Amino acid sequence: MILISLFLVLSGLGQDRDSIPQIGLSIISQVNQGNSYITFPTDIGNIEPLWFEGNVIPNFYLRESRNSRLMGVLTPQIIIRMYNEPSFPVYTPSYMPQITIYYQLKNQSRSRTKSLFVRLQHHSNGQEGDFFLENGDLNLKSGDFATNYFEPGFIITNINKQLNAYQFFKTSVEIHPPGSSSAELDGIYSKVRWHNAVSIFKVPAKNDRYPRKNADISVKAEVTWMFGDVNNWDRISADRLNLSFTFYYHPKFLEDIGLFVQYYHGLDYYNMYFSHRLDILRFGLMTEKLRF
Repeated sequence: MILISLFLVLSGLGQDRDSIPQIGLSIISQVNQGNSYITFPTDIGNIEPLWFEGNVIPNFYLRESRNSRLMGVLTPQIIIRMYNEPSFPVYTPSYMPQITIYYQLKNQSRSRTKSLFVRLQHHSNGQEGDFFLENGDLNLKSGDFATNYFEPGFIITNINKQLNAYQFFKTSVEIHPPGSSSAELDGIYSKVRWHNAVSIFKVPAKNDRYPRKNADISVKAEVTWMFGDVNNWDRISADRLNLSFTFYYHPKFLEDIGLFVQYYHGLDYYNMYFSHRLDILRFGLMTEKLRF
């Protein structure tokens, strides 16, 4: 509710409908797919000491033209953590290939658009060891983690001319069908998750020389609620809540890379580490190729 209220308040401020370009599916998909990043070895919190976490998200677009209202995106996403240990090991990267289909609804307003999407995604770590160690702990280094899910969702975009800002609200449901995950995940891993996100991009004024601009700054707030039988938690347990807030700054002397700071609270998203609860503040570099 907080995210929805924030979006509605911002979207109602001083909209100018004259000569406002519509937001195309390319921009909408880039915001929804996320950005590649690499963190600095300065994480503050309870995560294991890392040299870096790298998130690689290349996108391949399937469409007839840039004006198409239907588009597919192929994304072979990989998340890698290099640990601050002898030999600097990289344990069990997260392989997250996915395909996402976007459809932009017909719009009555040039300053606001609505889109539907559905994503099919696989998440595994490429290992084949036993899921549990002999003492009953999770086998973090070689345990076989695998799950598949689909995620239907809805995206509202808005152009706020007065603030010269672009605003996005997304809500979606992540569903892991029965039999689509490692059997050992039953009862300890949420198979239904409700995701909500608000993203706001503040861009400089356009001019004739630079008609398309990167965002000077952007903020993204994300909230996820996990349903189902998970560790015998109560249905309204705070343990079911994941929160993330990311602030991004794009220096003028850089083209496609900027600095970000992120706070994350919730269960770990890195394959076999899913049972770890994180409270971390991290810093790093992030790609930002959006052109408004």
